[in-house]
Amino acid sequence: MKAHIFIQLKDGVLNPEAKAIENALKTLGFSSFDSLEVSKKITINLTHNDKNKALEDAKKMSEELLANLVIEDFNIQIEE
Repeated sequence: MKAHIFIQLKDGVLNPEAKAIENALKTLGFSSFDSLEVSKKITINLTHNDKNKALEDAKKMSEELLANLVIEDFNIQIEE
């Protein structure tokens, strides 16, 4: 079972990496977009057979280590 954890900055938190990419794309002539976001995806192969237990563990991992809850939000998708 796989847990896909998507981590992104909360609304209102400045993202200098996204801004640099946005500026570079516009410099290269790509102007058909308003903005972009940069986020992380972490995939963990879990040994659980229980989807609820897998989700519970992935949530705990995210809260305790993977995401900085002060500035980041996360969501989890479990793939069986």
